[in-house]
Amino acid sequence: MADAPQMKPWIEGIHAYVPGKAAGADGRPLIKLSANENPLGTSPAALAARREAGEPSRYPDPDAVALRQAIGALHGIDPARIACGTGSDELLNLAAQGFAGVGDEVLFPRFSFAVYDIAARRCGATPIESADADFGADAGALLDAVTERTRVVFLANPNNPTGSYLTAAEVDRIHAALPRDVLLVLDQAYAEYLTPDENDHGLVLAARHANVLVTRTFSKIYGLAGERIGWATGHPDLIGALNRIRGPFNVTVAGQAAALAALGDQAFVERASAENARVRERFAAALSALGNHGLRPLPSKGNFVLVEYSGALTAQAAYEGLAARGYATRWLPGQGLPHCLRITIGTDDQMDDVAAIMRELAEGAR
Repeated sequence: MADAPQMKPWIEGIHAYVPGKAAGADGRPLIKLSANENPLGTSPAALAARREAGEPSRYPDPDAVALRQAIGALHGIDPARIACGTGSDELLNLAAQGFAGVGDEVLFPRFSFAVYDIAARRCGATPIESADADFGADAGALLDAVTERTRVVFLANPNNPTGSYLTAAEVDRIHAALPRDVLLVLDQAYAEYLTPDENDHGLVLAARHANVLVTRTFSKIYGLAGERIGWATGHPDLIGALNRIRGPFNVTVAGQAAALAALGDQAFVERASAENARVRERFAAALSALGNHGLRPLPSKGNFVLVEYSGALTAQAAYEGLAARGYATRWLPGQGLPHCLRITIGTDDQMDDVAAIMRELAEGAR
């Protein structure tokens, strides 16, 4: 007989999520290009609302009514079909917990967001990875991996950490081929960085079908990562399942106030998206010029670029070299990408500096 509480075997199989670093090995603070945060910060309106939020001794609105109404008004969604969470991470975990369990499978493309594997294991389900297509999701391979045990399919669009993207036609194809009792979770954490013509119509699918859940977050373009606010939309039965098991006061008073004000400042969102696209393309072009040194920036639709290293300069050496010069980036050996770095798009000066350091490292590598 065991002489201490025993962890469930599916929990023991979890490798804890490793966040992007903000300090070097010696504790020295670094410029943080490792967590896909907004270099423009937060909308001034959201900051003001956060400062002026209600009394912290009181519990927040457990249903985030005002926030759900504002989300609904912006996106044309019935607020009753919206649930809010502690970041979209909570909602992703709840989706797996609500619809999968021991003996079931949770499917997602290779090189997807690390939380999907954790969400699957956390509820006792088996995580299954489908083959990728040059680091991106492959619709055909994903559908080929569906079995009678598949209960949840996670698809990030755009995808983190690769920056890849599936068109509306490809997303429609995936959904149309899935059994109706399989839940398709479209993780749209980076949707606001897409142009209008790149819309994958996920919100339309969620409005029309009972097996589609879309999740979004205020952590990225809205610059509210520190407040941990996300939302999901789908059929009332899906939202009801999330509400059964989410935390009862899962979005703080300050978080609800800040998110509400952030929604009202769409000019900030538009500026952040445009600036990200401009700086991202400049940075990608600078790295593409180092192709003869084995560097390849992958096409990205997010606020980051995944860089593949196949020459004398390795991803680990680039990661360490950038850290030595003051920059934290994301090296991803734990996600099967030991030959890649994910680099968040920062300011013009930061990205010019990173590109110059990369050139120096590449030219000095042997």
